[in-house]
Amino acid sequence: MMADNTHQSRMIKKKSVMDKKIAAATQERGVLILLKGNGKGKSSSAFGTMARSLGHDKKCAVIQFIKGRSETGEYKLFRDHPLVDWHIMGHGFTWETQDKTQDIAAAQKAWSVAEKLLQDDSYSMLVLDEMSYMFKYHYLEIAPIVTALQHRPKQQNVIITGRTMALPLQDIADTISVVRDERHAFRLGIKAQQGIEY
Repeated sequence: MMADNTHQSRMIKKKSVMDKKIAAATQERGVLILLKGNGKGKSSSAFGTMARSLGHDKKCAVIQFIKGRSETGEYKLFRDHPLVDWHIMGHGFTWETQDKTQDIAAAQKAWSVAEKLLQDDSYSMLVLDEMSYMFKYHYLEIAPIVTALQHRPKQQNVIITGRTMALPLQDIADTISVVRDERHAFRLGIKAQQGIEY
């Protein structure tokens, strides 16, 4: 009985703290979310959040800056959804393409699509998948992207994924989550498979 009373007392205090935090959160606007780190699951997290948005009948778009596959499970799931526009702009990973000029041209083309969507208030969420690599490899200039993100429609949410994130993006982000790699099946010799890696 004593343990129950102690637990209830702790929960009452915790509820009071949480209620104050909820009451203090009065802004209503879109957020910039960065999903970074060397662990598996950044894009999956972004698409899961997008699915949540679609559940509320909100219009979304995906721009994939590196992945060149059209047979991924997420693409197959969302491609015919009436509220999703999906743009596969990349030609694959840099070690696959081995053509820097082509990669830069693809990055610039992807950005031109993203830039237009960042001005369109009919989109509630944009997923800029693996965009962070564009700055790491110097395929895109960061300053115009930061400006476009800062001037997007007030209610528009943006998620950017990638292992590393340029500091100017981190400076303006509302939420930053880090996915760590403690173990990966690939390093154990397990082949990439449908429904897990793609």
